[in-house]
Amino acid sequence: MVHIITGDGKGKTCSAIGMAVRGLGRGMKVLLIQFLKPQAGSGEILYLKSESRFACLNFGIASFVNRSRLLPEDIRLASQGLEAAEKAVRSDEWDMVILDEVLLAVDFGLVSVDRVLRMVEEKSGAVELVLTGRNAPAALIEKADLVSEIRPVKHPYWNGIQAREGIEF
Repeated sequence: MVHIITGDGKGKTCSAIGMAVRGLGRGMKVLLIQFLKPQAGSGEILYLKSESRFACLNFGIASFVNRSRLLPEDIRLASQGLEAAEKAVRSDEWDMVILDEVLLAVDFGLVSVDRVLRMVEEKSGAVELVLTGRNAPAALIEKADLVSEIRPVKHPYWNGIQAREGIEF
């Protein structure tokens, strides 16, 4: 199946990581490809990297990417990330492939929605594919089997409280 986890709320990546843990617990091999994020520094990924059936690839240069400050390197890395994703979803090496923030990469124009749609259509039927990020395009929502939207209700950041190690990262 193809899953989309989108919306403006906190927890899209965490939800996908929860799916990864569930899959790993059932013997699946899981690949996490992160767009717009540098080498993994979040606690859950640091922990999962010790699992032999889990791999994480990062294609980003900054922790937070701003649409108005995109660099040529952001475009190059996003394209490389999508190439890795295309290869992974066509192979039989992985049971689950998570493309974290790929929807934001599409929204920012770093990768085309048409290319992501082609990848979804050409994926191996054995691969569970999870796409996360804000602003999921209608064409991908239509193609997905399951779509969840996370919306913010209240967040401590709105009161000036910064992300805390072990809680938000």
